[in-house]
Amino acid sequence: MNTHTGIEWTDETWNPTTGCNKVSPGCAHCYAESMTKRFPNGFPNGFKFTKHPGRLDKPKTWRKPKRIFVNSMSDLFHEQMDIDFLQEAFQTIRETPWHIYQILTKRHDRLVELSSQLEWPDNVWMGVSVESQQYVKRVDCLRRVPAAVRFLSCEPLLGPLALDLTDIHWVIVGGESGPKHRPIDLDWARDIREQCRAAEVAFFFKQVGGRTPKAGGRHLDGEVWEEMPEAWETHCQKWNGKQLRPVNRKLDPVA
Repeated sequence: MNTHTGIEWTDETWNPTTGCNKVSPGCAHCYAESMTKRFPNGFPNGFKFTKHPGRLDKPKTWRKPKRIFVNSMSDLFHEQMDIDFLQEAFQTIRETPWHIYQILTKRHDRLVELSSQLEWPDNVWMGVSVESQQYVKRVDCLRRVPAAVRFLSCEPLLGPLALDLTDIHWVIVGGESGPKHRPIDLDWARDIREQCRAAEVAFFFKQVGGRTPKAGGRHLDGEVWEEMPEAWETHCQKWNGKQLRPVNRKLDPVA
């Protein structure tokens, strides 16, 4: 599976699981589900939640530091994800400190439930989706997670948001794309931008949206907004230019 991505705020995708199910209005026109229908040969189980153990070590083969979006085709905190497999994924993250891992979930309750059973290295950026005011409760749950960077994905943005950005480091905003896209009101995006400015939180405007992701462009008031958390600059200073060697998973001795 090709891991390169057109998502502007990341470099690669890593899908140790695929498949999901809809939990809120933001899921209505899920691009991941559409992908499984468009390329059925690549997804023999369709959009059913499926673990792929053979993919767990894939990031170790990427020697150049990357921002890796975890589970663009699923949700790492899905109800069918077992804690052992989740811990193995986090083990890979710990063993590849030259990468940044961007994890995004809509399952805020399960995130809190499992967070104490995970080790949270500094290269984990944990985020929740917040598409409308009805789901700002996800932000409160995110604050309870000991991630070095916490972020919000307000995409597809379906209405205005009043956000408490305490202990939040990054906000991504974007309109929906696809043939059934729900239009964004750019005043909603402007208001979130101003909330980020007031709270000194990085603001990233991904797209206006439309029939295709690029249909409406990426400009907001004539500018492209691509702010990243301060942690990204620190990470680049630490790792860029260094000779990186992949780490092999330690295997238990055979009895």
